[in-house]
Amino acid sequence: MKPSEIILNASDYVSEERLWELLMDVATYGATEKGGVNRQALSPEDTAAKNHVVRWATERGFQSFHDEIGNLFIRREGNDPTLDPVMTGSHLDSQPTGGRFDGAFGVLAGLEALEALNDAKIQTKRSIEVVAWTNEEGSRFSPGAMGSSVFSGIKTLPSVMDLTDPAGVLLSEALKATLSEVLATRCSLGRVKPHSYVEAHIEQGPILEEGEIPIGVVSGIQGIRHIDINVTGEEAHAGTTPRRSRTDALVGGINIVNALHKLTFDDKDILRFTIGRFEVHPGSPNTVPGQVHFTIDLRHPDKKVLSSIGDEMHTVAKNAGGECRVEVLDIGFITPTEFGIKMINIIAKAADHLNYKNVTMPSGAGHDAMHLSNICPTGMIFVPCLGGVSHNEAESASSQDLAIGTRVLVDAITYLANE
Repeated sequence: MKPSEIILNASDYVSEERLWELLMDVATYGATEKGGVNRQALSPEDTAAKNHVVRWATERGFQSFHDEIGNLFIRREGNDPTLDPVMTGSHLDSQPTGGRFDGAFGVLAGLEALEALNDAKIQTKRSIEVVAWTNEEGSRFSPGAMGSSVFSGIKTLPSVMDLTDPAGVLLSEALKATLSEVLATRCSLGRVKPHSYVEAHIEQGPILEEGEIPIGVVSGIQGIRHIDINVTGEEAHAGTTPRRSRTDALVGGINIVNALHKLTFDDKDILRFTIGRFEVHPGSPNTVPGQVHFTIDLRHPDKKVLSSIGDEMHTVAKNAGGECRVEVLDIGFITPTEFGIKMINIIAKAADHLNYKNVTMPSGAGHDAMHLSNICPTGMIFVPCLGGVSHNEAESASSQDLAIGTRVLVDAITYLANE
């Protein structure tokens, strides 16, 4: 069977209803009252969702594996198991008040692709593996995209074991519990090297919906720099300590935030500056704060801009802190990612074959694909989401758009698996 025939045949068997049912089933793990999910990495809810996927795979005769960092793989064997597999997937963990589609769509679209291939009775030369990467969000254990970074060799396993969540739980302990409870077979991190990787995802922005375009062919991912700032003052009694005698860490922190907002102003609105966590200690209503901790998420498609602005933050923060002691810590630097033209063309041609309007576009959000691009040809498929809303319980996408993205996905990975 020629690749063109395989492409036209595989997508015919994608079921919109079956995919939606699977998405709604997985959304019950960590479901919130407002219709979203709280399924943070290595939590019981995250483990339960992974086991749902394992049970799904077992019922259909697919193999299930998970490695030392908890990445879960579902494998559909190819004609030549010695060849490097094609991978697709995303993540199942969520933000504390996350949506039902961020990450989960990429994993479950991969499973629907495997089922469509079975229904079409198409056997590929290469094996295809669907992967659920561990801790993409980084909401519980920072930084995110952890499972894919360890798998890709960007980080080592020991380097993340001592990380703690806001409650003081060690990642190593949470990981140990997950590994003992997930029903898949254990495998080593170096078990396979991907031939290629394609990740399907909701856009998490408004461009596709506004343009009434069902498919975004992702050209690359902007870079991310994570910085932590600790401000130390002196705790004092709120009623008895005059302002002239205070070293208020909160005031120092606010001054730093204002200075950094001024530093990062961009009239083109390309630079992204976010403070997602701001903690004040001791947190007593009648005590002058002695410590403040906050995080910075800085993003831009140009590595030079990330470097220069991030470096300047060190000086600006320390100068704005007044009499407080200011500690600026670089937590992570992910360089901008550019996907290869071959993968971009394969995805675009798959969409064209199905007569789906598509546009080539960058990703403003980070994804596991940025780490996979270091070890294999990588691409991404975007589908619209309602109002561009994501990292929010109101996050939504239509079953039709999700099925369209899955049809493009199955055609692209089938083509790659027959190279």
